[in-house]
Amino acid sequence: MPPAAQETATARLTRLLTMVPWLVNRQGIDVTRAAADLGVSTEQLEADLQLLFLCGYGQMPDELIEADWEGGRVFVGNADSIARPLRLGVDEAVTLIVGLRALREVPGLDERDAVDRALAKLESAAGDAAAPADRVRAEVAEGGSAELLARARRAIAGQRRVHLRYVVPARDEATERDVDPMRVVGIDGQWYLEGWCHRAEDTRLFRMDRVEELEVLDVDGTPPPQATERDLSEGTFRPAADDVSVLLHLLPGATWVSDYYAVDSVEEVPADEGGGRRVRLRTADTAWLRRLLWRLGGRGVVLEPADVVAEVREGAAAALDGYGAAGRS
Repeated sequence: MPPAAQETATARLTRLLTMVPWLVNRQGIDVTRAAADLGVSTEQLEADLQLLFLCGYGQMPDELIEADWEGGRVFVGNADSIARPLRLGVDEAVTLIVGLRALREVPGLDERDAVDRALAKLESAAGDAAAPADRVRAEVAEGGSAELLARARRAIAGQRRVHLRYVVPARDEATERDVDPMRVVGIDGQWYLEGWCHRAEDTRLFRMDRVEELEVLDVDGTPPPQATERDLSEGTFRPAADDVSVLLHLLPGATWVSDYYAVDSVEEVPADEGGGRRVRLRTADTAWLRRLLWRLGGRGVVLEPADVVAEVREGAAAALDGYGAAGRS
């Protein structure tokens, strides 16, 4: 048993949830025997019992678990709420069924048989109570081929480095990168590969629909110690404080931009005002934005700030003058 200082919170919580009902049904058991049966040291058991004093369904003394082992025998009280086997409610069962059905549709999933078995058991146990699940559908993330996603997952499982050909929209180019993969995650309808990028020498998040090629290399892909997973609880985009905030009007035919690029806000524009969408985004470099707007051929308009409006207008005028000069030669 590893020392408590090295144990994860998840591992300790799992042990406590198992330990409490076990002790409730063995009141007065000898401390030494209880520790041996639970597979922990006597010191670890006593540390766990001390922690139980802080656990319960509320904060008042009569809402916390009681534990006494001073006489060499363990007594646990006020723990009836977790001493009985858990039973799923209808809402919980429906949520699990919907989630498992969505998980079964994940591209490149290697554990689909296990998901099918768990789903079959849950549907059989729930019976007619699971009927509401047929009227609910959970959408899984899209983007990226099933084959590329499967390769990425295999590389993570085997700790292999991958070579990517990755499109960078901000520079309108494809780059070659070697990456030590850390995880595949679905966020906001897209699949991402997170890993240590040797080109950037930092952790990077790669949108799978922008990965043109993914090759699993016969090279150890263990990320370096400084590689850490990003907190994605608030999304994938992390703009800098000094990024330029740009307001665009995307006319019909160009609204795909708001789906492909990270934006702060999206507002539908009424048909009598031109239709399309009004979006706000932030960027550290407006060069790629100018190129994008020129390619849109008038279907994208910069509304603010004024200096970006001027840059786009001047660039378009210079391009037209260049075409005119070429036509006169």
